[in-house]
Amino acid sequence: MARTSAGPGIGTAAGRGSGPVAIGVALLLAAPVVVGLLGVLLPAFGFLPALGGSSATTAPFRALFAEPALAASVTLSFATGLATTLMSVGATALFLASFSGTRTFALVQRLLSPVLSVPHAAAAFGLAFLIAPSGLFMRAVAGPFGLDRPPDLLIVGDPWGLALMSGLVAKELPFLLLVAIAALPQVDPERRMMVARSLGYGRVAGFLTCVWPGVYRQIRLPVLAVAAYGSSVVDVALILGPSLPPTLAVRLVRWMSDPDLSFRFLASAGAILQLGVTLAVVAAWLAVERAAGMAMAILGNSGRRGQADGAVRFAAAGIVGLALSTVGAGLVVLALWSAAGLWQFPDLLPAKLSGTTWLRAWSSASGPLITTLAVAATSALIALVLVVALLESHRRSQRGDDIRLPRVMAGLIYLPLVVPQVAFLFGLQILVLSLRAEASLSLLVATHLVFVVPYVTLALAAPWYALDPRYERVAAGLGTSRLRSLLRVRLPMLAAALATAFAVGFSVSVGQYLPTLLIGAGRFPTITTEAVALSSGGNPRIVGTYALLQTLLPTIVFILAGSVPMVFATKPGRAT
Repeated sequence: MARTSAGPGIGTAAGRGSGPVAIGVALLLAAPVVVGLLGVLLPAFGFLPALGGSSATTAPFRALFAEPALAASVTLSFATGLATTLMSVGATALFLASFSGTRTFALVQRLLSPVLSVPHAAAAFGLAFLIAPSGLFMRAVAGPFGLDRPPDLLIVGDPWGLALMSGLVAKELPFLLLVAIAALPQVDPERRMMVARSLGYGRVAGFLTCVWPGVYRQIRLPVLAVAAYGSSVVDVALILGPSLPPTLAVRLVRWMSDPDLSFRFLASAGAILQLGVTLAVVAAWLAVERAAGMAMAILGNSGRRGQADGAVRFAAAGIVGLALSTVGAGLVVLALWSAAGLWQFPDLLPAKLSGTTWLRAWSSASGPLITTLAVAATSALIALVLVVALLESHRRSQRGDDIRLPRVMAGLIYLPLVVPQVAFLFGLQILVLSLRAEASLSLLVATHLVFVVPYVTLALAAPWYALDPRYERVAAGLGTSRLRSLLRVRLPMLAAALATAFAVGFSVSVGQYLPTLLIGAGRFPTITTEAVALSSGGNPRIVGTYALLQTLLPTIVFILAGSVPMVFATKPGRAT
């Protein structure tokens, strides 16, 4: 049995402790979350001397619970987080069970990186342009149904949040597939499936019974991050979610951005409530885990082997294919709108294409574009250095070849992803305002690092610890120092993984909306903040242009990262 762990390259703490550098980096990541929560807790109880709050009171909470339709916002946030997690995890499990080791599995694996490089906001815009009453789907059926005008239907922004959930699943499903695929080899699926087949189990039932529990234990923290994100997302909710009332996180952002500074107390109380909603989603998911485990135990003891699984495999392929194709089709529609001239309903394609929108948008987009590039490249590079220091410090402090990050350290690293952004970022913003600190690019980069480092760690931990240590033992035997061995042996051999981790960090930074909005104080607009702001303007051509720019940046970086192995490839007749 493979040792269970909390994620690829993350396991139980065994043997010696971690190195001081690794512990320092993990604590550095957790510190902003803790400070932010403290910074929002005090104003939630009325204590904020800068705004005249000098004594503890429950008035902010009383004002919060008196807000109209608050229960509807809370319910929507809870349902979105739980439903998104349930659909994403369920589809991931069924797809792996149905197709692991097949050509379909290899094809989907190749498509995951391009889909993951698309920011959440861009994917949400693409989905909105697909499913809106005047969107591409409705245009495609307008002829057969005799429609000459868009139907009067509330699809985008529906009160049940179905469009919001669909957009989140389209992005979170590929993410969970990626981390599950990375974790799959660690549970020895071939041997387990061989045992399952010898007992008469079908492909899906055998995988879910014998393989999936081990995989799930390794991806549990990313799953909880998906649950937290789904219950507190802001940018996707602004694009696809309902507006009357919106989700709780959207209402918090509006209160915090209100010119009336007294709303800071209300927003702080709401941030504590948002934290409670996210904890409720996590608790509900843990109950789902236990119920699923009991159901699998009952199914295993029933004697059924589930050999007739054709319908399940078909459904799994359909769900994953729909998610991937939705993101791809959304990008196509964004490209069409960005270059469209006259495009009347029910025409399937624009009457003509033009570059006028791109030329008009370039003058206003150049500033946010430069800011986005600077912040994303700097934060990704610093994150890569920090993660390399963390992983290498921990590796050198351990004995043996099977090394993984301890659960406690993994929990500290993932803390910014599990705690809702909207909860602790408000506290950080209040702290910045209280200290009279000026918004700056360096402060914005530092804030992005809190979210970039966990994803870079996720991308790099498994290959970093999987590299055969005998290479460095040979180098040490030849008198090479540890630092020289790191620079001349390990880093070049892991160049492809390092480039991919940098691309992941760059993509995460590009997609950051709320940290840029709150900590940047509106002084450093990026392509993402501008695109979300333009979503309320109703001009699909401008929105399509900005959303495509937002997607092109990480796509180019991923393409460049893919060329790194060719640069470091061994040339004939020369040593590496």
